[in-house]
Amino acid sequence: MNRFENQIAIVTGAGRGIGESIAKSFATGGGKVACVSRSDSAAKVAEAINASHPGAARAYRVDVADKKAVEEVSAQIFADFGKVDILVNNAGITRDGLAMRMSEEDWDAVLDTNLKGAFNFIQAVMRPMIKQRSGRIINISSVAGLMGNAGQANYAASKAGLLGLTKTLARELAGRNITVNAVAPGFIKTDMTDVLPESIKTAVLGQIPMGRFGEPEDIAAAVTFLASADAKFVTGQTLTVDGGMVMA
Repeated sequence: MNRFENQIAIVTGAGRGIGESIAKSFATGGGKVACVSRSDSAAKVAEAINASHPGAARAYRVDVADKKAVEEVSAQIFADFGKVDILVNNAGITRDGLAMRMSEEDWDAVLDTNLKGAFNFIQAVMRPMIKQRSGRIINISSVAGLMGNAGQANYAASKAGLLGLTKTLARELAGRNITVNAVAPGFIKTDMTDVLPESIKTAVLGQIPMGRFGEPEDIAAAVTFLASADAKFVTGQTLTVDGGMVMA
């Protein structure tokens, strides 16, 4: 089903895990994807996408926390594709530690990437979206931003900040037919979570009513729904995909 035919999506943090799955889902839906990552990993994802969907993906390397670099790479994306219809802010890092001992460097690194990085890309695509009077912006938050998580003051703050940013932009851009929503994943099986000790995994599993961890494809499905025409009247919302871990 080509529900994203003739649409261009930017996916940050597309080099692995959730971002990779999101990028592949857009291509499967008939769209074209700018795969963005801080390393060369996005190039491998774009190559894999193009093997199945020739010409559907291009890779771009940039540190999302660097505003000038984001402006430059965004200009290149517009030059390469002609427009941008969808932005998915998925890039994120962790620098865990108890707040009492957390360094300023670790605080700044996480906030700069997870929150400022999203804002940098939003600013880069906002005016063109306003001009074309259409667009979808989807921010990948976390259940940590909803409920907090010991040892992740910086990460939880950045992900909570994304929720406030999402609601504010939804109000500012609704009149231009641009929707802004967030997805809050729970515990998702990726290479980042695979390295956690089994004791932590067991403890987390006990908090999930569905009794299993999520897959990257579960998040991709939520993102593609919010990016599709099916969600044209949905804005300013947070879709929590966590197997019931957090229930408001």
